[in-house]
Amino acid sequence: MPGRPAGGGPAPPVGALTPGTGVRLTRPAQSAFVIAAGAVKGAMPSACAGPPYRRGTHGPAGREGETGMLDSYFKLSEHGTTVQREIVAGCTTFLTMAYITFVNPAILSDTGMDFGAVFVATCLAAAFGTLVMGLYANYPIALAPGMGLNAFFTYGVVLGMGHSWQVALGVVFWSGVLFVILSVLPVREWIINSIPRTLKMAISAGIGLFLGIIALKNAGIVVDHPVTLVTLGDLSEATSLLAALGFIVIVALAHRQVPGAVIIGILLVTALGIAFGVSEWKGLIAPPPDPSPTLLAMDIVGALELSLLAVVFTFLFVDLFDTAGTLVGVAHRAGLLDAEGKLPRLGKALLADSTATVVGAGLGTSTTTSYIESAAGINAGGRTGLTAVTVGILFLLCLFFSPLAETVPAYATAPALLFVACLMAHGLAEIDWQDATEYAPAVVTAIAMPLTFSIADGLGLGFICYALMKLTGGKIAECPPAVMVIAALFALKFAIL
Repeated sequence: MPGRPAGGGPAPPVGALTPGTGVRLTRPAQSAFVIAAGAVKGAMPSACAGPPYRRGTHGPAGREGETGMLDSYFKLSEHGTTVQREIVAGCTTFLTMAYITFVNPAILSDTGMDFGAVFVATCLAAAFGTLVMGLYANYPIALAPGMGLNAFFTYGVVLGMGHSWQVALGVVFWSGVLFVILSVLPVREWIINSIPRTLKMAISAGIGLFLGIIALKNAGIVVDHPVTLVTLGDLSEATSLLAALGFIVIVALAHRQVPGAVIIGILLVTALGIAFGVSEWKGLIAPPPDPSPTLLAMDIVGALELSLLAVVFTFLFVDLFDTAGTLVGVAHRAGLLDAEGKLPRLGKALLADSTATVVGAGLGTSTTTSYIESAAGINAGGRTGLTAVTVGILFLLCLFFSPLAETVPAYATAPALLFVACLMAHGLAEIDWQDATEYAPAVVTAIAMPLTFSIADGLGLGFICYALMKLTGGKIAECPPAVMVIAALFALKFAIL
């Protein structure tokens, strides 16, 4: 949770991370941000633009001029923050989510996609989305390919339904296009608010449980069984023990609020695996891999099959509501909501997220979305888009660490998946457990996703269950028309497809 910003906001809870102080920003670093901001200045509203940058100014006056432009562009003073604090906050956010550069290629490569190309796509999609969020929407929120939807992409759409990864990328592309359209239409808030909170929480928890079973499978802790479907694996295996150790380390570090707890756990398990001869060291730094195997490889025509419409809707639905929830939650922690509790510039933030999904599909990765890990940067004092710009630049630097990403084995990323699953499962605590017409559909939604190994099927069963429970419980007035329509469409899909 964040501390109280100088410009106002909620009081800090006990245990909040303190903003980094005493960190000096060098002139070259400041200049890099000025140039990055100036590159898109012409595309930004004039109200957000700073004074013209005068080149050739040196010394303290020059540094003040650069800082002044950053202040004007990102409205640093208005938000009670500084350049140094924003950059420290950006580094903090990056450390908490850098694990995605290891995990996403590991998951998507199970479809047959080239690991190196997906690694490049992951870094570029994250950098693009985060820079747009910072420079256009001016929010301290970072984006990257989303956990859960990447697993659904691989194990649900490709391996489960039998579609090619090219078609799956086409599905992601169309979901992104629809998201872009919704982002610019005035009905976006109506759509977001029309879905009951219970279903939103259940979907988040269900995706978490879906990730959890994948994590336990990758760690060798859960294996298949011909009679009981699943059973306990061999816990004496080195990979299972290392995965368990990694999870313990991540939880312990997260509890102590150590920035980068997840990536520390991943790297520790990887190092131990190499030391014990379980894994192979493949290097640290190299030129970025060739992105051509996945670049513009999406099959946008094949993705228009009737049987895939529900999948397109699932990607759109999950991305839309996950993004909206993350934006509001993080902005609330930062004290950035307006007097009515609404998020200013919501359209810009949604547009940044949706365009990142479209671009990411073209590059060769699953849905790109806003990350709740951005709250770590908020805790460190981040309040503006300069925090996001810092994260975006760091993702670009990651392009040169592809050998390290290939070194990380599946059993080292499994603890990260399991930890994220725990975080997402928290949504079940926010369900109304006193109303059976609320908690019953929520539980069905949550457990159906991992047991059907499909977010789409779990989503459909949840909507159908919610509508029927409200109807039979005499509470049909509490069921929004949008839910009834979606439930009917899923029922039709299950009946004929």
